[in-house]
Amino acid sequence: MATGYTDPQRRARILDATLDLIAEEGIARVSHRKVAARAGVPLGSMTYHFSGMDEVLREAFGRFTDHIVAVFDDHLSVPADPGQARQAVADLVHSLSEGDGRDLVLTQELYTLAARQPPYRELTHEWMRRSRVHLEKHFDADTARQLDALIEGLTLHRALSRQPHDRALTLEAITRITVSGERSR
Repeated sequence: MATGYTDPQRRARILDATLDLIAEEGIARVSHRKVAARAGVPLGSMTYHFSGMDEVLREAFGRFTDHIVAVFDDHLSVPADPGQARQAVADLVHSLSEGDGRDLVLTQELYTLAARQPPYRELTHEWMRRSRVHLEKHFDADTARQLDALIEGLTLHRALSRQPHDRALTLEAITRITVSGERSR
């Protein structure tokens, strides 16, 4: 018998639980049963809200990319000139590369899926486009594209290095790309 109780946050909890499990155990170990248990929902909620695990993963990674784009927005919405924008990009690199590593793991898991499966490649393409929109507020399109790749590389190297490079090196790399982009305009 139905109780009339609805749980409007159930779908979001499922997606968050999926991302948590991917970050902790890797995508290969994610299952309907584990996600439902982690989200604190009945197993039947998985098939009620999603057509299958692929839909769960696509939507969870979509939620993750929204989060990263919001991080870009937080860092890049304030700068008023190219110098401040360079500083903001350096802050972004250091923010993304420090902490518990969750976002780094999720990024790499998504990239691995995207390398093999076109729907995830499309998701990463859209994510990169949205990230570049924030960079293009301060730099031309070609420089924004190069800077986006630099952010990814510097973030990965800082996060995985035994001795991460310092902020001065990050800023120097950003300056080299952005000043050269200013000269070619």
